[in-house]
Amino acid sequence: MSAATTRSRTPDRLCAEAVDLARTVAEETAAPGVVGEHLAVTADGDRVATHYFACHDPGYRGWRWAVTVARASRAKYVTVDESVLLPGPDALLAPEWVPWSERLRPGDLGPGDLLPTEADDLRLEPGWIADEEPPPNSAVSADMAELVEAEDADLSAGPPADLPLAPERGSVASVAEELGLRRSRVLSRYGLLDAAERWEAHFGAESAMAQAAPAPCVSCGFLLPLAGSLRQAFGICANAYSPADGHVVSLAYGCGGHSEAAVMPTPPRPPDPALDETRLDPLSLD
Repeated sequence: MSAATTRSRTPDRLCAEAVDLARTVAEETAAPGVVGEHLAVTADGDRVATHYFACHDPGYRGWRWAVTVARASRAKYVTVDESVLLPGPDALLAPEWVPWSERLRPGDLGPGDLLPTEADDLRLEPGWIADEEPPPNSAVSADMAELVEAEDADLSAGPPADLPLAPERGSVASVAEELGLRRSRVLSRYGLLDAAERWEAHFGAESAMAQAAPAPCVSCGFLLPLAGSLRQAFGICANAYSPADGHVVSLAYGCGGHSEAAVMPTPPRPPDPALDETRLDPLSLD
């Protein structure tokens, strides 16, 4: 171990003895009565040391006031570098920061919110592949330009207000537009299975409502089947009195609002009246 390393780990004598100076600076920085006892002093370098004081503030349990002092070469006076409140080993800290994309939960998106989709989102895949970069499907309006900038979204190479209204003639994008391939990205198989698992968890055969239902949705007249491959397993409920009205439901789901669960009987026809009130009998006044 070199002599320089040994000196850096041993606090300078004058800096270590400047406890009163460090306490005075900490009390000037903190609120009255929150600076506690002197805890320790550590060497930060040659003629540089940090004094630690306990913090008695109830809102900063386990934190310490740190005052760094230093002394110039061959100087007999110690000066203060900085004073700061630092967390100790047992300090109460906020949870680790999590990006917004990982904090977002279903239902958090509100009116006016912009949710950018990552370029490598596993739920999506290219709707068509070409050598050139496909332009966005539609231009973002000028009113949304400020919102896009505020959300730090990278939608295209240029500003949203300058996006083209239609792809250039002769480009791959224009051909895809003509063939009906209007979406540059479509749902991938991973995204399809992820959506199916989510819908099955909310309105599937294992739910309490389905377990008590008289019959599954596959035989209900209020079921609107989906298109594509999801038609074999899911549909949309169109019964206004069902708890799943307007939601995607599994064909194995069911509720008490099944169209064939209980058919109302036809009301009986009332007998002919004994007194015919639809006819008028002439009455002579004589």
